[in-house]
Amino acid sequence: MNELQRILQAFENSQQTGKRAVLATVVRTSGAVYRRPGARMLLTEDGEMFGAISGGCLESDILERSHSLLSNNAHPILVRYDTTSSDDIVFGFGLGCNGIVDVLIESLNHDSAVSQLSLMRDCLQSQQIIAIATIFSVENVSDIKVGDRIMMKSDTTIINQIVNKDVAQTIAKDLGKILIEKQTLVQSYTLSSGKIDVLLEVISSPVPLLIFGAGYDAIPVVQFAKQLGWHVTVIDRRSEYLTCDRFPQADRLLHCKPEHPETYEHLLTPQTVAVVMTHRYVSDLAFLKTLIPSGLRYLGVLGPKRRMQQLWQDLAGHDITPNQQLYNPIGLDIGAETPEEIALSIVAEIQAVLGGRSGGFLRDRIGSIHSPTKPSCLELVS
Repeated sequence: MNELQRILQAFENSQQTGKRAVLATVVRTSGAVYRRPGARMLLTEDGEMFGAISGGCLESDILERSHSLLSNNAHPILVRYDTTSSDDIVFGFGLGCNGIVDVLIESLNHDSAVSQLSLMRDCLQSQQIIAIATIFSVENVSDIKVGDRIMMKSDTTIINQIVNKDVAQTIAKDLGKILIEKQTLVQSYTLSSGKIDVLLEVISSPVPLLIFGAGYDAIPVVQFAKQLGWHVTVIDRRSEYLTCDRFPQADRLLHCKPEHPETYEHLLTPQTVAVVMTHRYVSDLAFLKTLIPSGLRYLGVLGPKRRMQQLWQDLAGHDITPNQQLYNPIGLDIGAETPEEIALSIVAEIQAVLGGRSGGFLRDRIGSIHSPTKPSCLELVS
């Protein structure tokens, strides 16, 4: 279960039990910081914390500042943490991060925050992507409030909480763009009377992972993938291997003969990642006939290069030629030997591909270790 899923589960529990809670969201950063815009943390009235917005240095202060929101449902507040000072006077123990973090804290008794988490929960369950715009700073604009939101589903359905129609329309257009680009954006809108700052972010559905082969070495792959919150389907021709006792964490167990792709073709989307590890040549060949042309986000095949070369020769008879989207030998080069180590290397390689990275050492990376968050400014006459 990943961080957002834990937060949503804690939110659901708080709604059912009536326990007061607040949501803290990183909305803007500058310099070297631990978490990026969009990181969230849910805190309950009895001090429970779900998720994190830093490496552990800001959470206790966030809890202290949340008391007023927990006790009387006060309006959302924006807190700035500036760790660029050499003596770090905010915390007194020298974080040395040299960054600035703006955090929006909201009561979960407010409709805006509740509707946001409710939509996230519904869309993650239905495997949809959504875009959310959160206003976190308002200067001299009377009809817009901190915490106001516009949310857009993948079918472009809009849920609007902003009264100013011109502003709402402009932000909605930008939400449509980031739904396509799938990149978080911090946007400043300059109006005739003042300015607002908005976090625009995309909330993606869990990564759909298909594992072709239910051997013993598939078990740790499922376990690692579920730790990341991925949606995992295990597919095999042997029904006796597809049991809940064997794969208790898998979301779906699918009995399928390799020569009948109609059983699983509906699961093949541009967002799908797949691993072929049947340990049976004819099964691998049959699955790859369907998987390679389907345009998956990632396709990995277990086995040595010489075996894959023979597979390519046989696939050529079906007009299927090598492409860069197939990874073989599968996994990162971490010296893996055991099933658990191999599973770690496989899941790490998939994550590297999803993140657009090479999977090298961070110490050798030039520039920031984080993907950039684009700040921008737009003038809007209203």
